[in-house]
Amino acid sequence: MLRYTVKRLIQGVVTVWFIATATFFAMHAVPGDPLTSDKAVSPEIRANLEARYGLDRPLVEQYWIYLTNMASGDFGISFTQQNREVNDIIAEHFKVSATLGILAIVFAAFGGILWGAVTALYRNRAPDIVIVFLVILGISVPSFVFAAFGQLSVVKLNDWLGFTLVPVAGWGTVQHMIVPSLVLGLGTMAFLTRLMRSSMLEIVNADFVRTARAKGLPATRIFRKHQLRNAILPVITVLGPSIAAITTGGFVVELVFAIPGLGRYFVQAVQQLDYTVIMGTTVLYGAFLVFMVIAVDIVYGLVDPRVRLD
Repeated sequence: MLRYTVKRLIQGVVTVWFIATATFFAMHAVPGDPLTSDKAVSPEIRANLEARYGLDRPLVEQYWIYLTNMASGDFGISFTQQNREVNDIIAEHFKVSATLGILAIVFAAFGGILWGAVTALYRNRAPDIVIVFLVILGISVPSFVFAAFGQLSVVKLNDWLGFTLVPVAGWGTVQHMIVPSLVLGLGTMAFLTRLMRSSMLEIVNADFVRTARAKGLPATRIFRKHQLRNAILPVITVLGPSIAAITTGGFVVELVFAIPGLGRYFVQAVQQLDYTVIMGTTVLYGAFLVFMVIAVDIVYGLVDPRVRLD
């Protein structure tokens, strides 16, 4: 177990290094200049800015400085936000995105496992047909459509009640988190429901399930101990990447609901060619995704005794 964990961690470090390297050279290959602004800049000021940010040095030397700073946890200073380090931007705004993502993945995982099991148990009957239709709808409709519909529903609800039960936008209270987390988790919940349904249908008529029934075990125990535990393994496999995707991929939802998360700053950095913010957030997202995949691999071996992590 320890050997496997160390091996996967080394592979994860190599993957993060590749992401950082690809991002660095891709940013320097993009046409444009991060120091270009609407105001005219004299050659002297431009030279001082290039010297401060190290842009006057050879590309290989910039790359080495970038890797050295990244290894020590320093992503540099933002090109567009005055006297603000990338680490400060990440520390201040990633926790907002992470909070929203955790709430969304809890909603998605609970709903996906529950509705997937229900559809499998009531196959080809009314609950199965209705839930499968909603699953197809949830997978097909983009998140920004759900975000707009969610805001419209909140406005109608508040008007009908005569007071603000749930805020339309903003951040800071539990009420602000409810609708955005539901909207962000809908697509993932639909995908997990479909996956859980397929897995449950394979398990329902398995030999060990029939044996358990033949022994006279209660239906609830068969469902909980034999069907659910084995059917949930594929869900656990994709849950790690899903957590990373939801936590770091709610850009549209954050913009629609005016949430001060890290996604908004990433979009602004891309528009303004803020190299340091782009590279810092990209490496953070990549490292978070790699970590979640490794964590899921380890948990997979603990949940399923048949899996041996060698």
